[in-house]
Parts: sequence; structure tokens; C-alpha cells
Amino acid sequence: MKSIFDYNQTLISENKKICTALEILNQTQTGIVLVINRDQRLIGTLTDGDIRRGLLKGKVLDDFVTEIMNKDFSFAYESDSVIYKKKIFNRGISHLPILDKENRVIQLLISENSLTKRDFLNPVVIMAGGVGSRLKPHTNDCPKPMLRINGKPILEIVIENCIENGFQEFYLSVNYLKELIIDYFGDGSKWGINIKYLEETKPLGTAGSLNLLPKTISHPFIVINGDVLTKFNLSKILEFHKLNNAVATLAVRQYVLNVPFGVVETDGITVERIVEKPDYQKNVNAGVYVLNTEIFDYLNKGRLDMPELFQDLIAKKKKIIACPIHEYWIDIGRPETLKEAFSTWE
Repeated sequence: MKSIFDYNQTLISENKKICTALEILNQTQTGIVLVINRDQRLIGTLTDGDIRRGLLKGKVLDDFVTEIMNKDFSFAYESDSVIYKKKIFNRGISHLPILDKENRVIQLLISENSLTKRDFLNPVVIMAGGVGSRLKPHTNDCPKPMLRINGKPILEIVIENCIENGFQEFYLSVNYLKELIIDYFGDGSKWGINIKYLEETKPLGTAGSLNLLPKTISHPFIVINGDVLTKFNLSKILEFHKLNNAVATLAVRQYVLNVPFGVVETDGITVERIVEKPDYQKNVNAGVYVLNTEIFDYLNKGRLDMPELFQDLIAKKKKIIACPIHEYWIDIGRPETLKEAFSTWE
């Protein structure tokens, strides 16, 4: 275990909002925020996972941190022995606030693994075989993932984001104009990574090409659509997946549907109320997944889309969870979103 040089950077007042906690998490890279009350006493902790679970329960980034903080956190007192503190760490925790007798933070211990940038053994599968019919004529002579945003192919942006997050093993599922992708990326050595190709002889859908993966894969693997641009750190969904012991994890994005009319709610013919131009919030598929290798047993031969695979896993009572994305995210699948990406991606 290791002491952080300045635990004060991780402190946040109980009257602050979740979005502020996210800023602290991103700035400190410690993986935890410590919530204190007006007397400076520690009353809760917040991690990236806590925030994503809160968002799934309907919380928004403008809610207060106290609404989603973990009140049942591990801690030790300054007077406790080193042996006792190590014993707490041996339970598998990553962070241990050290408190004085007034429950004020005086130190934060954190495991070395939490501070070290990791290189993951988990492969990343990128679905890059689609025709991109809705983007014609842009895709007449160019596969959709190779369309350029600010001078760089979308697929290269996706891969570089994965590399930045610590991933080095890649499988690209290719079909339409696949030679352009294979010639551009080769074996990945230009980027210091390893790239192999899942070459479809016919369209296999968003999950069918997983049949082409080597069955020697022993770690959970990430699947991402090749036309999704996001600043989401993929290590976060992998961590979320493992912490919750899931068989499959689906990243979701909040979508707000505005009804431009007054919605009339009735019970039979009786009008109960009229809601003027309401907004309905729904979680939509963000095109990012984590899958355990046991899903190989549930892959149909031939064409298979990811929603079908998930429905099958759900029917078989497998543990399927959702991980919300609050970071920048856009699906480059339509002319209007492609145009939007030009102006919003940095």
C-alpha cells in the first residue's frame, strides 16, 4: 500500500454535485473521492462505479454527491497498527482513509495497483465490417470505420483510445472493402499493438463474427462497434463488469425523448392528468460490451446480432448488467451524426 502525496485533492463537500466529483476523479486519478461534512468529518466515499450505479437508478450529474455516496466504507484510525491496516487491504479494497479520533481524514492509503497504469490482457474486438448504407455516397468507396474525422479514420481514433486505456490485443471484424482496413492497420506494429482480423465471407451481424475468435481466449473481452466515437475509458466498463461478477455487460447511454404535445394520461375514458410536452429518459444501447468467454457456448452459427445474443443470455438467466456512459459518445451511423462529429470531436 502507498500514501497519496496530497489526500486533500480527493476531498469534496457534501453540498457538491456529482459532476464535481467526476472532475476530481479525472484530475486526481486516484479512483476515489472522499465526502466530508461541514465539520470536515468523513461521511462517505465515491468511486466511478458508485457514480455509474447511481446514474442507472435515475440520478443525474446535477444531483448532490450525498445521494449516491457509499456510507458503508472501509477506514482505519491513526492509532490502529500497521498490521491491522494491511489486514483491511487484504480484503481486496483499493483505498483506505485514515482518520483521527474526530473522524477527520489525515491520510489516504491506496494500493499500488490502483496508481499504476495497467496493460490489460483482455482483447478488444472491433466490429468494422458494416457497409454503411445510410452514409452513401460517403461509403461507396470507403468502409464506414475508415471515414475521417478531422483528418483521421474513425477506426484509428477508436484504436488509439483503447491503447491509451491500456489495451494491446485487437481483433478487427472486417467484410466490406476489408482490404482498405487491413492495408492501413496491418499487424498493428506501427501503434505498438497486435492486430488480427476476423474476415467474414458474408455479413455475420454484430455478434456472429465472434464465432471466428480463437477459443483459446481466457479473459473477458471487450466488443465495440467500429463507428462509435467516445471518450469513455474502456477499463472502467471492464472493472464494472468484474466487480459485479457479470457474464455480459452492456454499455448504455441516456437518451431523452421529447414529446412535442400534451400527453393525456387516462384510466379507461377518464382523464387523470395532462402532461405538457414531457421528456422521457431511456437507456439506449451504446455499442460497447464486455463478454465472458462462456458466451461462446451460446453463439449461433451464421448471422447473429448482439441484441439477439443478449436476449438469449437473459432467457437463460445469465447475469447481464448495464454500465452507463456519461462521457462524450456519438454513433457515426447517420449523415447528421457524422456531421455532428466533425464539430464536436476534439
